[in-house]
Amino acid sequence: MSIRVFLILFAGVLGLSTASSVSHSTSAAEPAASPFVLQMIRDDSVHAELQLSTDQINQVYEAIGEVDPRWWVNRIAPLEKQSTEIRELTAMLKSRLSSVLSADQMNRLKQLEKQAAGTRFVVHPDAVAALELSESQVEKLKETFAATDEEVAKLQKQVADKEMEATDAAKDVAAIQARERQSLVGLLTRDQQAKIGTLLGKTFDFSKVQRTYPRAPEFVLEGAEWIQGEPETMEDLRGKVVAVYFYAFQCINCQRNFPHYKAWHDDMADQGLVVIGIQRPETSAERNRERVLAAVEKDGFEYPVLFDEESGNWNAWGNTMWPTTYLIDKKGFIRRWWQGEMNWQGTPGEQQMRGSIEQLLAE
Repeated sequence: MSIRVFLILFAGVLGLSTASSVSHSTSAAEPAASPFVLQMIRDDSVHAELQLSTDQINQVYEAIGEVDPRWWVNRIAPLEKQSTEIRELTAMLKSRLSSVLSADQMNRLKQLEKQAAGTRFVVHPDAVAALELSESQVEKLKETFAATDEEVAKLQKQVADKEMEATDAAKDVAAIQARERQSLVGLLTRDQQAKIGTLLGKTFDFSKVQRTYPRAPEFVLEGAEWIQGEPETMEDLRGKVVAVYFYAFQCINCQRNFPHYKAWHDDMADQGLVVIGIQRPETSAERNRERVLAAVEKDGFEYPVLFDEESGNWNAWGNTMWPTTYLIDKKGFIRRWWQGEMNWQGTPGEQQMRGSIEQLLAE
């Protein structure tokens, strides 16, 4: 394999992960756990790449149903716990998939996992063995990746502290990643480079992957009740696009989002959109059922509302703040979410979320 082709393989993809697979808990001693298989196995384009039958796809959905509830709430866990949980859930899922997919399909899935990991795949044990990397090479590679992570983390902090524009940071990240790829080429022998193609297989276009989040949790009714509209289940809502939002009726930030939800319902309900509000109390007044009902009427909600008095739904969704809005596609998968006011300080959040809803309705 030429160096040019080698670089192209790593220049491309990773729509599944953050910009450089950065993990703040990564050390030079051990690569971070990445949820690539958890993410990609639910997407139609990956099913097509693996040539899965309808029966296999249904079995895949059953398998991810066993890991999704834990994986979804894991996003709010401490970083070290996140990594441990991802490793365990990935192992569980791969074990299940091994009984569903053929040997060739499993091999292709492993190739896709390596491609999704980008340059980082070379320090995983199976790649180290296949490429016959020396201990010195592995240590130098890990040092290179750790240096990249440190540089990117600094840029992320500068953006968060408003010391740098996101567009400028993105350019710097791209340059850092390019240096990392070039360093990788310099650390591998030509014989090792030649083995890369066998490990990765045909290059897959990850830009086609749309579903990378879990299926939406089922509504919890213990300690909760539907106070407006007919009872709903996520399973019954398959075939519809669903917008679920968590709110507290006295929360001013929530109230500023209410007109957006009403407009979505008014404009797109007849196209297949279902809007659902979940009132999770923050204050003592918001625990009063009658006051919650009165607020529903006052605020003009004309769609189902679930009173989550004991926070069962809040916890199942791993929710952390009011308001939070989730968009779920026709197959029941979470595709996007927004925390806080959608138009906070001029942010075009409502426009972006509306555009996402329209996309999901068109699928």
